[in-house]
Amino acid sequence: MNLTGGIVLFAVIWFLVFYIVLQIRPGSQAESGEVTPGTPASAPADAKILKKAKITTLVTIVLWSIIAGIILSGWITIYDLDWFGRLELHRARDELTRLPPRTPTRRISAPRGSAGGRCG
Repeated sequence: MNLTGGIVLFAVIWFLVFYIVLQIRPGSQAESGEVTPGTPASAPADAKILKKAKITTLVTIVLWSIIAGIILSGWITIYDLDWFGRLELHRARDELTRLPPRTPTRRISAPRGSAGGRCG
């Protein structure tokens, strides 16, 4: 996982957790007894967005650390999530690239002074 992947993973987790935390103890205007004209009675009276954003960030840091650790350790790879076998060609290519390098072969070149296969 590179830096961009880590940031995207953090953002996705943050928003998922934020949508969950928003639903915890919302406190509607009807419950508080003060309904602002032009808003429904079920609208939140005091959403406490800043407090919920701080809670979300703390929970996200913990979840992101666990998930990023699992990804970076290689405990779970993308091939483990390939339930339909669509990455088999990529897996074979990755396994081939892990093989030790072959010894270089001698290149055969055209003799000096020749056209080298070009028409003159």
